[in-house]
Amino acid sequence: MTGLPRPSTAEGQAGLDALFADPGHALIATDFDGTLAPIVPRPGDARAYPGAVPALIALAKAVGTVAVITGRAPANVVRLGGLEAVPGLIVLGHYGWQRWQDGQLTEPEPGPAVEAARAALPGLLRDAGAPEGTSIEDKTHALAVHTRRTADPEAALRGLRDPLGELAGRLGLMAEPGRFVIELRPPGVDKGTALTGLVAERVAASVLFCGDDLGDLPAFAAVRALRADSVPGCAVASASPESPQVAAAADLVVEGPGGVVALLAAIASELGG
Repeated sequence: MTGLPRPSTAEGQAGLDALFADPGHALIATDFDGTLAPIVPRPGDARAYPGAVPALIALAKAVGTVAVITGRAPANVVRLGGLEAVPGLIVLGHYGWQRWQDGQLTEPEPGPAVEAARAALPGLLRDAGAPEGTSIEDKTHALAVHTRRTADPEAALRGLRDPLGELAGRLGLMAEPGRFVIELRPPGVDKGTALTGLVAERVAASVLFCGDDLGDLPAFAAVRALRADSVPGCAVASASPESPQVAAAADLVVEGPGGVVALLAAIASELGG
């Protein structure tokens, strides 16, 4: 495995070793924004990092399962990333609420709590004095309030944390923070449960997950739990100064989406994909 970065933990290295020992039963999953694609001010402007799609195509020929697990709608991620070119790709969107595979989308109906939050958010932002540039991203099964385009994103996020938390508590939702975003979504649905469910479905013998933000920490925790259940795994952080907690929780840290794509391409090359 020459040329591959080495994890800082023995458990992460064991996860990589297991992947190379039995690639046909390996699962490689990754977040999209900040991991496969650079963070941009407007979510609709996101695009996969150069080389990401070829790396995923090569991996799809070499390992048992390749997946993207994202907070976005999966159809949007497929379109923005050009991911329809990746054979056999599974995209779990809205933290597992929606699934895209072989061009087919499956999803349940959004719950009444999300509908109530959708109706309440414009008035809440107005009453809270949300600054210009604050935006709402409607994810159907969740709602994300972004402050990245405001004059002072950190101050704007601080000012909205309590009002959004109170709204979430009143409706039985979770208010999950991220990189200049707070997302309101139903409890019990996160990237950890999505990853664990996919590992069980695919009967994966090893797992590698790449992420960059606070919403990826449940998937990192799932990797650790799976290891305790005899499924070797490695958690990879796409380094970001905005979310140092993610790098601290990872087995392997790479430099942003470029580092993630280089890692995936190196794994595929090592496997002959």
